[in-house]
Amino acid sequence: MINKIRLHLKHAFDRLNNEQLKRNILQAIPFWIASILTGLIAVLYTKLFLAAEDLTAYLFKLHAWLLFVVAPVCFVVSWWLVKRFSPYARGSGIPQVMAAIEISSPKNEGVVNKLLSLRVIVFKMLSSLIMAIGGGAIGREGPTIQIAASIFRKINQLLPSWWPKVAKRNMIITGAAAGLAAAFNTPLGGIVFAIEELTKTHFSYYKTAIFSSVIIAGLAAQGILGPYLYLGYPKIGTL
Repeated sequence: MINKIRLHLKHAFDRLNNEQLKRNILQAIPFWIASILTGLIAVLYTKLFLAAEDLTAYLFKLHAWLLFVVAPVCFVVSWWLVKRFSPYARGSGIPQVMAAIEISSPKNEGVVNKLLSLRVIVFKMLSSLIMAIGGGAIGREGPTIQIAASIFRKINQLLPSWWPKVAKRNMIITGAAAGLAAAFNTPLGGIVFAIEELTKTHFSYYKTAIFSSVIIAGLAAQGILGPYLYLGYPKIGTL
C-alpha cells in the first residue's frame, strides 16, 4: 500500500513541467516533515511533563516527607544523566540553540552537532522529566526549542546527496521557531521569531517552507492539546 502511494506521488511529481516548482517542493518537504515531528514530540513531551507533575503531587499527598527523599535523588540522577551522557543537554536549551545559529558554518560542524543531536533530544527530555518528578522549578518551553532545532537539523542531515540543498542555518532557525510555536501553542510567535532571525540573511527561496513549517508545528500542538496560557488560566469565583 505504501509503495503504491509512493509510486503514485512520484508519477504525479514527474508530470510537473516547472523545474523551479519541483525544486521548491523538494526543498519544502524536509521542513514539513520536521515540523510534523516537532508538533507530535512537543505534544508527547507536554503530556509526560504533566504526568510527572501529577506524580509529584500524588507523592506529596500520600506522604509529604517523601519529597525530602525523592527530590534530592531525582536532582542527582538528572544531573548525572546529563553530565555522563549528554553534557550539551544542560541548561534551558535556548542559549544552546542561539549559539548553534550564530556559529553555524562548515568549520563549526562538530560543535553544532553536539549542541543539536538525537542524544540531546533523549537526555533533555529524560533529565527534565526526572527533575519535574522531584519537584524542580523547571519548564518545558526552553527544552522544547532545543529539541525542535535538533529534529530539524537531523532531518537536514538525513537528506540524500542528490536532494536540493537546504541552508543548515535556516533549518536550525526554523526548528527553533517551530519549537517556540509548539511549546507555547503560538504559531504567530514562531513566525515573528523566524522573521527576526532570518532578516539578517537572504531567505526568499525558503520563506514559504519556513513559515508553513512554523504554522504546522504550532497548529499540531494546539489541535491536540488545546489552547495554552504560559501563566495559567485565571479562576474567577463568585462574589
